Amino acid sequence: MPERNLDFDALVDRYGTDSLKFDSALQRGMPTDLLSYWVADMDFQVSSYIQDALARVVDHGVFGYTEPDDRYFSAVQNWMLTRHNFAVTSDQLVKTPGVVFALAQAIRAFTQVGDAVLIQQPVYYPFSEVIVSNGRRLVSSDLVQDATGRYQIDFDDFERKIVDHNVKLFLLCNPHNPVARVWSRDELTRLAAICLEHNVLVVSDEIHHDFVFQGEHTVFETLSPEVADITITCTAPSKTFNLAGLQVSNLFITNEKLRARYRAEMYACGYSQLNTLGLAAARAAYEHGAEWCDAMLRYIAENIKFATEFVNSEIPGISTRANEGTYLMWLDCRALGLSVDELDDLIVKDAKLWLDSGRIFGAPGAGFQRVNLACSRRYLEKGLVQLRDAVLARRS
Repeated sequence: MPERNLDFDALVDRYGTDSLKFDSALQRGMPTDLLSYWVADMDFQVSSYIQDALARVVDHGVFGYTEPDDRYFSAVQNWMLTRHNFAVTSDQLVKTPGVVFALAQAIRAFTQVGDAVLIQQPVYYPFSEVIVSNGRRLVSSDLVQDATGRYQIDFDDFERKIVDHNVKLFLLCNPHNPVARVWSRDELTRLAAICLEHNVLVVSDEIHHDFVFQGEHTVFETLSPEVADITITCTAPSKTFNLAGLQVSNLFITNEKLRARYRAEMYACGYSQLNTLGLAAARAAYEHGAEWCDAMLRYIAENIKFATEFVNSEIPGISTRANEGTYLMWLDCRALGLSVDELDDLIVKDAKLWLDSGRIFGAPGAGFQRVNLACSRRYLEKGLVQLRDAVLARRS
């Protein structure tokens, strides 16, 4: 059966008109006339194979408790092996409704109230939220920028923070959201050596692992058997195949004792079976979604090229680096000389855009904005033009 949903230029622009996004704007107290580039999903129809799989489940008409069969695991296993050189076994697999849920459960399973959990800001803001809301101490070894603006890890600071705060758990973002770094094998190896020396468990959020445009993604736990023994690897089809609303993620925990502790914590919160439709969609994605995925990645790569050139040549005071990974671009607006509040006002009130303010990613994010590039080229250009015009009007 041929794939039907490959013409991304022909996809309808949904932001601002889709009822769910409109309702979200109302609920958050945001104006509803903004062009929206904030939420990290894609404005693309899913693969036709996924739509057909969901239709078959709906036609069947039975939506009781469901457990995935061997075919589900085989689909996941094949994707991880062929796309990421990551060999997994069925006993390692732990299924959860989402990666943020998975992070929170790991914090509860492997740390106590008051323990320190390490992150690298600016980083995906739920990292901070699940640490603080569970009564743990948030410690950040902030990323630093080199002379070209590329983010780097301060390894001395990373180790010092672990020692000084007796860190028990490290949340790794690989590839990194929002700075769009794809960590190299050498960088990950240095992080791993520090964590092994100081007995720090690592929860590696690799949900963006399919979005790599420069460099090569390395699954953290594949560095060595010793690293696998201290790692919880979090993956999901949600980013790659635009399935976030169907609530499926796949964790891999090699260490049997860690896996047992994690499962016990998950069961303690009352969670068991995954969403029936989500399981069907995930299996179809991993079995038949490669063609759609490759076409989508080509389209987003062109969006990255277009946005990078436009921002750096057309918008004075704002700059960006081409994304190594993810479909989320990190705009450096510090040269505008605006306060955080003034920058947010420029984006919302003048440019009429709904982006993610850098402030929510931690203190190092002040002066930045995150923009979602997983939309039609026409829609992306419209937003960038509005941003350019607002900046030029402010400077005149």
